[in-house]
Amino acid sequence: MKKHLLAIAVTALAAGSVFAQANDTLAKIKASGSVTLGVRESSGLSYTLGNGKYVGFHTEMAEVILADIQKQLGLPKLDIKYQPVTSQNRVPLVTNGTVDLECGSTTNNAARQKDVAFAVTTYVEEVRMVVKANSGIASIKDLNGKSVATTTGTTAVQTLRKNERAGGIDFKEVYGKDHADSFLMLETGRADAFVMDGSILAANISKSKNPADYKIVGEVLSVEPIACMLRKDDPAFKKAVDDSIKRQIKDGSLAKLYDKWFMQPVPPTNVKIGLPLSEATKAAWANPNDKPMEDYAKK
Repeated sequence: MKKHLLAIAVTALAAGSVFAQANDTLAKIKASGSVTLGVRESSGLSYTLGNGKYVGFHTEMAEVILADIQKQLGLPKLDIKYQPVTSQNRVPLVTNGTVDLECGSTTNNAARQKDVAFAVTTYVEEVRMVVKANSGIASIKDLNGKSVATTTGTTAVQTLRKNERAGGIDFKEVYGKDHADSFLMLETGRADAFVMDGSILAANISKSKNPADYKIVGEVLSVEPIACMLRKDDPAFKKAVDDSIKRQIKDGSLAKLYDKWFMQPVPPTNVKIGLPLSEATKAAWANPNDKPMEDYAKK
């Protein structure tokens, strides 16, 4: 009987430890000596060079965050596992524990805040559209009767529909499985425009065969705070991530990182994206916060 009770106690203790780690990412990282970082394959802030190599403004910023956490935990070594995520699976992969921190191009909004938590905003995005330079399209109203691409699982889908209803215009929506696929639709004439975050549009133009063939046009369709995503109800991990970001803002290293990835030639084509730091991003850095996009819409 005693043995039976002891076995139950040990099992309960082990289960409790697993449960504690589920909401204690720092404990999980310390125990395993590894962390899983969610990255993107074709975003403006995080992308792949192939062969398991992931780069970009948000990817490198995340690596600095994880180096700070390694120091905080006193780990001699921290193994970073890079897990590519898509617009559709990024939230589930964070909530189910596969990914510990996702630093791609995820908009912090009220709907997502029900499932996940966000670090302080590190980039404020403007949703725009890219068209072929000779298309004659200059505004959302010029999209009447046209085909417009956007990427499945992104907030740009809702933005597009809202503008369609508000403007009384009618266009056909076509969906790319990722940002590269959406841009390819524009490139091959299957879409007349691609609506997405400005940084993603600029990055895809810079990587295209003939960047001069494309231009970003029209009004700003939506302003969205972009932030790293992590599990809900894990205040210690969120504080560690936020503290590292605030330190990078304060010592100027985040601004240097921005300059490196947006104002200097970047791999694989060594073309400059040429997207200066916006006033909205500067304001987010001056007063670090994790407000959702709905708060930006109130302004």
